[in-house]
Amino acid sequence: MSDLVVIVYPSEAKAEEVRQRLFALQKEYLINIGDAVIATRTEAGNVKLSQIMNTTVTGAVSGSFWGLLIGVIFLNPVVGVAIGAASGALGGALTDVGINDAFMKDLSATLQPGNAALFVLVHGMTADKVLSAIKGFGGVVLKTSLDETKEQILREALSQASEAA
Repeated sequence: MSDLVVIVYPSEAKAEEVRQRLFALQKEYLINIGDAVIATRTEAGNVKLSQIMNTTVTGAVSGSFWGLLIGVIFLNPVVGVAIGAASGALGGALTDVGINDAFMKDLSATLQPGNAALFVLVHGMTADKVLSAIKGFGGVVLKTSLDETKEQILREALSQASEAA
């Protein structure tokens, strides 16, 4: 089962620093991340999502490959690549992988301008080691799907770091 954790940071740079730390922990097999997105509210009030995977580009690359393959079979690879890339990009743009974009934008609309929320979809983790690795960054828990005990432990660890700063 996956858990969603949303932590608010005072800047996009701080949220990115935590996201990179989580990716490093994933390389150490301490956490399994399904998705990690940073949502930032601009001064104009718009919400910008910084996702780790661009589905439009991925779809275009995949579509180009399959279009080339089909184009070679029918002796027109250039047209095959063009049609494949266009259809792949369209399919990728319409695909929502990981955390729902509309949910992230709605929740991020409550942020103060300039603040950033780190949305992490966690498939599994060694909680004590991950918590000790990120608690120094501070942050405020906005929303989680964790049980009440785990959520309280996370809130206390992050608030201690915020108070120390």
